[in-house]
Amino acid sequence: MQETEVKTIRILGISGSPRNMATDFLVREALKIAEGKYGAETDYFSAKGKKLNFCIHCDFCIRTKEGCIHKDDISAELYDKMIWADAWIIGTPVYQGTLSAQTKTIMDRCRAVVAKNPKVFLNKVGMGIADGGDRVGGQEPAIQTILNFYVINEMIPVGGGSFGANLGGTFWSKDKGAEGVSEDSEGMRSLRRTLKKLVQTTRLVKNASSGTEHKSRPSEMQKEEGK
Repeated sequence: MQETEVKTIRILGISGSPRNMATDFLVREALKIAEGKYGAETDYFSAKGKKLNFCIHCDFCIRTKEGCIHKDDISAELYDKMIWADAWIIGTPVYQGTLSAQTKTIMDRCRAVVAKNPKVFLNKVGMGIADGGDRVGGQEPAIQTILNFYVINEMIPVGGGSFGANLGGTFWSKDKGAEGVSEDSEGMRSLRRTLKKLVQTTRLVKNASSGTEHKSRPSEMQKEEGK
């Protein structure tokens, strides 16, 4: 399959950190690489300073099919970005060995979008990034939770593959913020490898959905008809 068949892919970066530090830097860095190396269109959402209401399981979204009862920055800004994107990058700092509360809130609130259209996220591709002050502080459990979220919403989760990237982009900040993660060469390698897999998978999905693969070669039925 030729890459020239593929339309430009659209990638959304989501930082689930309440601070513009390590996680913000990493998600923006991933988007920068996606634009410069892969020609992607990108958009960005940061949890910093945003009003993010918890899902309260009121079932308003189920009963009305009109979105979420909360009118905050998720419903006003993020939902449209999520629908627009072909692929997502969710980044989180590690809090207590797992996701930040802001990241979990964003994921929980997607229930309202899916209630309105159960296939709205179908076959979108997603990756995860996690950074922590300790080398082994919960980065992989945090990414696993992000990947589980993708599976539940019928998205396609990707990691970076064996020998260095595994589940996704994992970083040790040494509690030095953006400076710390930028100096983590193994972390940056895991980010680049996972992003490459994200782009490759998204291109494959877009090729399949646009029918370019079928246009590029005759189907078995066409071959039979030509006999």
